[in-house]
Amino acid sequence: MNASIKRVLYFPITKIIIGIVVPFSLFVVIQNFVLKPFFYSIIQDKNIANPIIHFISFLVLLAAYYFLFRFYDKRKITELSIKYLPKEMFGGFFFGFFTISLVIFILYLLGYYQAISISTAHYPIKFFTFLMFAAIVEDLFHRGLIVRICENWLGTNLTLVIAMLVELQHITNPNNNIFSLFLYVIWGFTLGMMFIYTKRIWLPFFFHLGWNFSQPFYGSNLSGINDMGSIIQSTFNGPELLTGSVFGIENSIITLSFLLLIGIALYYLAKKEGKIVKGKLFTR
Repeated sequence: MNASIKRVLYFPITKIIIGIVVPFSLFVVIQNFVLKPFFYSIIQDKNIANPIIHFISFLVLLAAYYFLFRFYDKRKITELSIKYLPKEMFGGFFFGFFTISLVIFILYLLGYYQAISISTAHYPIKFFTFLMFAAIVEDLFHRGLIVRICENWLGTNLTLVIAMLVELQHITNPNNNIFSLFLYVIWGFTLGMMFIYTKRIWLPFFFHLGWNFSQPFYGSNLSGINDMGSIIQSTFNGPELLTGSVFGIENSIITLSFLLLIGIALYYLAKKEGKIVKGKLFTR
């Protein structure tokens, strides 16, 4: 291969673009031209078909990413290593769910949260599989791809700035306000640190899944969206600064504080263990 072509092909920005375009394009083609036509033809109820499609799409995206970088980088795909998967799966999901639960408990003690009833009828399985797929798209590309490549190239600290800025893509979510911007930046920092500390996507992914599942579970809107179902039907009455307003409980100043503390703690541990690194660009 010509040296100039190889240099362009393996330039970090080129790798990020290829790493997004190829797996995502393959996913779009397979989901829309294979999975949906097939499952909609044999399963009339989309509430049953869609969860199956979401789950298979989840596997397709992971497989496309895995084989692309096995061929492209000719390396072990350590960011998808399943060596510590059970620990990171249960720990991540529990930690994400627990963080939101703690905020709900505080609001309950303050008299700003009231549970009315409990019913699974308002939470079809398609919502959970959709959350699972949405989380893997973000964590695979934001953390497994962008954070991984940028940290190797630019170092940890500059990569964290990029990780925070990347999350600003969510400014198109409904019901945004100034605290939503803080949420996106802190979210990018903390989940970026989860990947940097473990060098795998599973901890941020399952934390993300537990975080997103817990909000509609308690009857809160999720990132400004109010039609994600609920298991506990509830009411939030109190200052928007504490309840998160119509955006959802993750927009609460209490939630933002907990999320930031998690990120700072991970940064401290990473620095203590020598995981805060300089990139190749600055070590030549």
